[in-house]
Amino acid sequence: MPAPIIKILDTPEQMTAVEELQRAVWPGSETDVVPAHVFIAAIHNGGLVIGAYIDDQLIGFVFGFPGLDSTPDGPRPKHCSHMMGIHPQYRDSGVGFVLKRAQWQMVRHQGLDHITWTYDPLLSRNAYLNISKLGAVCNTYRRAEYGEMRDGLNIGLPSDRFQVDWWVNTRRVERRLGKRPRHPLKLDNFSKAELEPLYALPYHAGSWLRTPEHFSPLAGRLALAEIPSDFNTLKDADFALARDWRFFSREVFETAFAAGYIITDFVYDEGRSFYVLSHGESTLEP
Repeated sequence: MPAPIIKILDTPEQMTAVEELQRAVWPGSETDVVPAHVFIAAIHNGGLVIGAYIDDQLIGFVFGFPGLDSTPDGPRPKHCSHMMGIHPQYRDSGVGFVLKRAQWQMVRHQGLDHITWTYDPLLSRNAYLNISKLGAVCNTYRRAEYGEMRDGLNIGLPSDRFQVDWWVNTRRVERRLGKRPRHPLKLDNFSKAELEPLYALPYHAGSWLRTPEHFSPLAGRLALAEIPSDFNTLKDADFALARDWRFFSREVFETAFAAGYIITDFVYDEGRSFYVLSHGESTLEP
C-alpha cells in the first residue's frame, strides 16, 4: 500500500466526504453520523479534522476539539479527540498511527500538552495502537459512556469505555513516535519479570476464551489482565460470552483503578492480548 497523504480538512466538501466515510466505518445507524456542519463549527473554534488519502480517496480521519480538564487548581485546557475512523479495507495498515501522529504534531503546535479520548477496552487492535504504539495511559473506566449505541459495531452491549490520557510532551510519547521507536513488549518479558496474570485462562488456538470465575488480589507493583484478541469476532459468534467479558473486565479494571493502578502498556504476542497495569513507577519496558 502506498503511504497515505495527510491533509488538514476544513471545507464543507471535505466534511461531506467524512460523513460518507463514517457510514462505511460504523454501518447501520444514520442518526449516529456526525454531520458536516458540526465539524465546520468545531474547526472554526480550534477543532481539528485530519484526513488520510490514497489516490485522492479519503480512507481515514481523526477529529477532535478543545476541551477542559478539571484539576485542583481549576480548569485546564486540553484537546478532546472524539473520533477516528479507518475504512475497513485499510484497517491494520498503519493509517491510524499516521493520523494520530499528525494530530500529536498539530495539538503541540496549538500549545496544548494533553489529549484525551475513549475506546472500548475489549478491542485489542485499538488497545495496541493507543497504549503500546502511541504511549497513552489509562486509569479511568466509564460505564455506558454513550448510552445505547445502535451502529453495527456496538449494538446490544453496554458502551463501556476507557478514557486515555496522552501527555504529548513526555519522553514516553516522544520515544514511541520518534524515528527509532522502542520495540513492543513480548510474552517473554513477563517471564523475565516473573510476572503472572491476574487470572488464568485455558488457551487453545481457534477457541474462544471463557471468562474466569474470579481474579487474584492486586498486590504487586505490576499486574497483567488478558482480554480476547478478537472481541468483535467473538461477539458475532457468541454474544452471551461477549456480554460476560464486558461485565468481567469492568470488574477487573474498576477494581484495579480504585486500588491505584494505571494501564501503561499492552502486549499482543502469539495470538494473545494483555494489558499491563502498573502501580507507582514500575514498568516492563526493556
